[in-house]
Amino acid sequence: MATVQHHSPLIKLTHSPDSTHSNSLKPPLKIHCNAKRKPKPKPDPSSPFKGRRSGFVDYDKGQHEVSAQVSGLRKSDIPRRHRLAVEGNRFQKDWSVSEVVERVLELRHFEDVEGVLNRWVGRFARKNFPFLIKEITQRGAINHSNQVFNWMKNQKNYCARNDIYNMMIRLHARHNQIDKARGLFFEMQKWRCKPDTETYNALISAHGRAGQWRWAMNIFDDMLRAAVAPSRSTYNNLVNACGSTGNWREALKVCKKMTENGVGPDLVTHNIVLSAYKNGAQYSKALSYFELMKGTNIRPDTTTHNIVIYCLVKLEQYDKAIDLFHSMREKRSECLPDIVTFTSIIHLYSVNGQIQNCKGVFNTMLAEGLKPNVVSYNALMAAYASRGMSKEALSVFNEIKKNGLCPDIVSYTSLLNAYGRSQQPVKAREVFNMMRINNLKPNLVSYSALIDAYGSNGLLAEAVEVFREMEQDGIEPNIVSICTLLAACGRCGRKVNIDAVLLAAEMRDIKLNAVAYNSAIGSYMNVGEYEKAIALYKCMKKRKVMPDSVTYTVLISSCCRLSRYSEALGFLDEMMDLKVPLTNQVYSSVISAYSKQGLIAEAESMFNMMKMSGCSPDIITYTAMLHAYNTAEDWEKACALFVEMETNNIEPDSIACSALMRAFNKGGQPSKVLLVAEFMREKDITFSDSIFFEMVLACSLLRDWKTTIDLIKQMEPSFHVVSIGLLNQLLHLLGKSGRIESMMKLFFKIVSSGAEANFNTYPILLKNLLAAGNWRKYIEVLQWMEDAEIQPSYGMFRDIVSFAQTRGGAEYAAIIQERIESLRMKSGDPSFDQQSTSSSSSIVTVDS
Repeated sequence: MATVQHHSPLIKLTHSPDSTHSNSLKPPLKIHCNAKRKPKPKPDPSSPFKGRRSGFVDYDKGQHEVSAQVSGLRKSDIPRRHRLAVEGNRFQKDWSVSEVVERVLELRHFEDVEGVLNRWVGRFARKNFPFLIKEITQRGAINHSNQVFNWMKNQKNYCARNDIYNMMIRLHARHNQIDKARGLFFEMQKWRCKPDTETYNALISAHGRAGQWRWAMNIFDDMLRAAVAPSRSTYNNLVNACGSTGNWREALKVCKKMTENGVGPDLVTHNIVLSAYKNGAQYSKALSYFELMKGTNIRPDTTTHNIVIYCLVKLEQYDKAIDLFHSMREKRSECLPDIVTFTSIIHLYSVNGQIQNCKGVFNTMLAEGLKPNVVSYNALMAAYASRGMSKEALSVFNEIKKNGLCPDIVSYTSLLNAYGRSQQPVKAREVFNMMRINNLKPNLVSYSALIDAYGSNGLLAEAVEVFREMEQDGIEPNIVSICTLLAACGRCGRKVNIDAVLLAAEMRDIKLNAVAYNSAIGSYMNVGEYEKAIALYKCMKKRKVMPDSVTYTVLISSCCRLSRYSEALGFLDEMMDLKVPLTNQVYSSVISAYSKQGLIAEAESMFNMMKMSGCSPDIITYTAMLHAYNTAEDWEKACALFVEMETNNIEPDSIACSALMRAFNKGGQPSKVLLVAEFMREKDITFSDSIFFEMVLACSLLRDWKTTIDLIKQMEPSFHVVSIGLLNQLLHLLGKSGRIESMMKLFFKIVSSGAEANFNTYPILLKNLLAAGNWRKYIEVLQWMEDAEIQPSYGMFRDIVSFAQTRGGAEYAAIIQERIESLRMKSGDPSFDQQSTSSSSSIVTVDS
């Protein structure tokens, strides 16, 4: 049998070179028999579980949403026996994992969730279960997640897995259900799932969220005993558990242990340490740590800068915080400001009293495409509420609802506070009731704001009623509630209620702190109970509550207000012995006390000590020194001090200008008073009664009647609010200058403006009319007094009788007698009858 031997695996079919075909020039055709074909690509087992991104954009509403749809294993992927079982069943649906989650979440938690899951064909594929749990836990629906998890455990093909339990533990941690999270930890071990690093991380993070840092430390120790190697995330979660409760020392110990075990800190670790310092109120340490952090190769991010800005605001280093904010905006590629950044800057300007800048920052945030959240709106509302701008706060509140957000308890409390500070307690109560209508339970801050709304407007009974209502609602009053009631008692001037509030605090075992003692002492001082205030101060020291700068500020300023200057200086000595830092108000009060006692040298010494201590004098301190120089009649030093105030960029107010004017008038420099008035017009400073009084006095000394007339024209629109004493001074000035007609015109304008002329006004008119010899107008003014139910004095009649005897002549005696007799008939005062009779007799004697 012949065999064909293939010496080569390659068979070549070539055309003969002698061929005469036309395509003989074509290259030879080669066929490779052993050519290896490329295998078909195997299907990727993870491809059904890769999320397919989908989304939509609504340009009209400015909304967008991006989601990942997970298909999972479908009907074609499940085992054949299960596929045949569901083939003809129309109730069995071949849904994707994402579709199942959507259908489950459409149900309420008490509805038939298992009915939907049992209709899902994908339940026969065990690999779908982890992704089902992942999808539903990411939505945060804890009740639905628990039902799905319980259903899953009842499936025959279920196999317990670590990642499923880890996701469930994290979900319960997000909802602060720590006991259930811990129960899942023990349950997974019963199902023979050994906890891994992610499991311990989830449990440590759960206790960190709840502030249970000791539990977190114990779990970490259990992790080490179980020979599970901690990761960087483990240490970060443990540091966060300690730092979130303010235990920054424990957090640093964990960081030290972290580096000793060869795990280096990352940016997250540094941010957590900064947050620990922030929560522990160690703001200076946080800034120092930030400076050390910049020396490493780790670049700070937006979160880092947000924490630093918060600490700078707490330390009142506002300029540095704003500079950091501007640097973040300039370096957009490195760390872009987010919602938290803008909200912190809004709070900064709110604390600093720059409300317009708060609105400007909010508008900038909108212009940069950031969508404000409820916290941002609340920060803006709180800024308006702090200044009692209720209309603006209400506008922001309505904008929250307009933008599809739901106002929270802070939103309602801020609006309530705005109405309370704008002296609208009724509307504050309406907001409080609206809070309950919208199923929000008022908290302690809400009740305290309502108490303050009533108390600050003198409605003490209503404030006490809210206090009782708070207790009935199950909210225990704290020291803030007591302080609010004490301040309300001080405003209302009811010393009995102060004792009652202190007794109520004692009965509820609420221990007073320094703030409460300060409120009570200030309330006693406001009602003039100096002895009780001092007794409470002694009780404060007896109970080991250290007085602070506010305590001494209240005591010293109140003593100065009650003219107890020696006691005020005694408290100053005690304050300096205890090395309590002196505040601007203390310096101002002490300077005022020295000036009241004529101790100008001591006042100057205190003022210089204030500047040397680094405490910048404010407008109140400068005004106190102006009053001191005013007392010493040293107008030159007062003028130099006023110039220094302007040099230091301290804007003068009407009180400071009035003090300077008084110093000029006392020092015989009335012309400089008018120069100060021109300065006030240039600076747009409001003219007060004291300013007008000093200007009137200066015009009187200068006998500048033209300026006086101009001054009257300037004051004319505000006659109804100007004090009657100042108007009397103007009448006296015009009468003294002999301008009787102008004086009477001014009187008519005063009466027509609604200002009530008192008993001191008419003698000025009568005296000047009699000096001008206008006895008819004199008697007419007496008639006006009768019409105004103001009884003329005996001296007024005596003066007109004396005028008739000396200057009036005999021809007016009968007329004057007739007028006086007519006034006697209208009067029911017997003494006046006797006085008028004797006056008439004297007139008759002169006539005879």
